[in-house]
Amino acid sequence: MPGLIENLPTNSGDNKLENTISFYKTPSPARFTGIGAWLLTTDHKRIGLMYMAAIIFWFVVAIILGILIRTELMSVGTTLMEAETYNALFTLHGVIMIFFFVIPAIPAIFGNFLLPMQIGTDDVFFPKLNLLSWYLYMLGGVLAIFSLFADGPPDTGWTFYVPFSVSTHTNVGLTVTAAFILGMSSMLTGLNFITTLHRMRMKGMGWMQIPLFSWSLYATAWVQLLATPVLSITLLLIIFERLFGSGMFDPNKGGDPVLYQHLFWMYSHPAVYIMILPGMGVISEIIPVFSRKSIFGYKAIVLSSMAIAVAGSLVWAHHMFTSGMSDVAVFVFSFLTFVVAIPSAIKVFSWVSTMYRGSILMTPPLFLSLCFIYLFSIGGLTGLVLGAAGTNIQVHDTHFVVAHFHFVMFGGTGFAFFAALHFWWPKFFGRLYHFKTAYVAATLTTMGFMLHYIPMFVLGMQGMPRRYYDYLSQFETGNFFAGIGAYIMAAGIFLMFINLALSFKNGEKISQDPWGGSTLEWQSPCPPPLHNFVAPPTAPGYPYDFKAVIQKANEPKGTGGGPS
Repeated sequence: MPGLIENLPTNSGDNKLENTISFYKTPSPARFTGIGAWLLTTDHKRIGLMYMAAIIFWFVVAIILGILIRTELMSVGTTLMEAETYNALFTLHGVIMIFFFVIPAIPAIFGNFLLPMQIGTDDVFFPKLNLLSWYLYMLGGVLAIFSLFADGPPDTGWTFYVPFSVSTHTNVGLTVTAAFILGMSSMLTGLNFITTLHRMRMKGMGWMQIPLFSWSLYATAWVQLLATPVLSITLLLIIFERLFGSGMFDPNKGGDPVLYQHLFWMYSHPAVYIMILPGMGVISEIIPVFSRKSIFGYKAIVLSSMAIAVAGSLVWAHHMFTSGMSDVAVFVFSFLTFVVAIPSAIKVFSWVSTMYRGSILMTPPLFLSLCFIYLFSIGGLTGLVLGAAGTNIQVHDTHFVVAHFHFVMFGGTGFAFFAALHFWWPKFFGRLYHFKTAYVAATLTTMGFMLHYIPMFVLGMQGMPRRYYDYLSQFETGNFFAGIGAYIMAAGIFLMFINLALSFKNGEKISQDPWGGSTLEWQSPCPPPLHNFVAPPTAPGYPYDFKAVIQKANEPKGTGGGPS
């Protein structure tokens, strides 16, 4: 039974393929060997893989914490833990998911590995700074682990709201320090990506020839560079409050606790787009490849990415409609919230238009991309409910907000991360995974996700507050079904990772592009050699030329749809 790779075109002829394999097998000189070759590397691909190992580890830890939380909430009363333990697990689940997974996952892994290749160069502009950013990420992780097992784990939630984060006697200071260090890592990565795109694009590649994934990283990097210092200053103020009693947020000393909310959300709402913009870039790369069509509205997608980065930085106070702000401020921030929906909708319409009348080839990356579009659209539409001040006041700080947040962050960025893993896994490791298992895992994950979070919308409209350890019996049925969904979703995610891990042993080996992609990274071998390319790559034009791909796709094929 022929596999997918036999049915799709490659980018090189047989002679070039032989030269590629010969070049790849030739050992490259290195100053370090063994583990030192990894820990001291400045190769962007190895740094991306080290990020992958660390980020997946943290993701698994956060999933386990989340399962414990949902198990506790499946029934009224104490089930697994007391309130103090619940608050600690709740806080660390949020900190790990936001700062250790969702924000860095796609830029740190796929951006580091693919950005230089997509613009036809051999590394990022600051290779040593790139390695430093990984070490800062790991240092933040070590501090977070220490805060988990030290006496008095943090219990404030991932937002660290004052005055509780200032007055509590738990290890909030340690967790805040970890988040501060992670912010430094994020800023260094953003600076590196901006400089790389400005200074290292291959000859002949103008701004309108840059792949959409690289464009999304560029827009994200500006937000990282400009918004993250606000968070860093805010976290430092918490540390100063705890150590020196500076009074910045203490009304008794002339401070204002609402000021903390402004400072925190001035970063954390732009951080939503740090999380989602790279995911949108991933989807913009996957859909044209498996639709066998050029992307619809390339320039519109580029402009919408930059518009999201700008407008998304101006809407922070829609998290604070109940804080007592003026009616004029409520109107302005509500209006801006609706404006942000426009460039997001442009992307969705462009993706759907690209698939219209395309030669669709269903693969695990495309399947996960379609799941992303559906779940992210639900998250976006429910976000408009929260963007309108009237409805926001009714569901503020309820489980409705929890459901919306996870539909956008996990249904969006999480599923884009899964799609990117399945799309570029052959590029990273030269192996194809088991397709049928990938479909089963993606289906379980999506079904579990829906069963987990849809009941929360109902619970929120019924009035169940978020972040509560216990609740009234009238909310028990919804929480029980949400817990069942959490277990199904976790099973799907673990099956997905197991399938990818087993590809190292059982997966079909490949050396060329298995999908028929047109961006520059597919012009190099799978996996790529030290300097990325065997021969100088040819800069693609936009829109991509899929004529040869379509012709090949229309040829008679076997019945195979991937490794069986």
